[in-house]
Amino acid sequence: MKNNIVRVAVFLPLALVAAGLWRGSGMAGQEPARLVPPPVSPGPEDKCVVCGMFVAKYPGFLAEILFKNGTRAFFDGPKDMFRFYFDMGAYPPARKPSDIAAIYVTDYYSQAFIDGRRAFYVLGSDVYGPMGRELIPLEKEADARTFAADHKGRPARTFADITAQTVKDID
Repeated sequence: MKNNIVRVAVFLPLALVAAGLWRGSGMAGQEPARLVPPPVSPGPEDKCVVCGMFVAKYPGFLAEILFKNGTRAFFDGPKDMFRFYFDMGAYPPARKPSDIAAIYVTDYYSQAFIDGRRAFYVLGSDVYGPMGRELIPLEKEADARTFAADHKGRPARTFADITAQTVKDID
């Protein structure tokens, strides 16, 4: 029994590394990277934290923030997600960006959740979301350029390029 416990303690981390499930740094004094749970689909009663709309009705525009404590906030589109992100203290319970574990948005073309911090966003297009003008997220920059050209949008921006003023200017 004792040998089995030792084997598990030694080989489990190696198996997880080989499977790509554990991203430990191995550096002294640094905490290993934690696994981030994937996005989940909202239920019929889940509402947008910002506007109160039932979000499950709008799967093509869903956005989600996962917090480090395991709670989630759903949004009917990236525009409201950014409104929340730039003014988290205005929505109970008060949080801050450092509380966020992951941000997910829906890729316009694939309709799959993607990493919102790595997405490219097109503004000012002729495609409207549930709340009117919307930031359209795409996983690939080339797709964002194509979308912007096809739908009269402005050049793609990264998550870091978007500001509270950018979001205000959408409407």
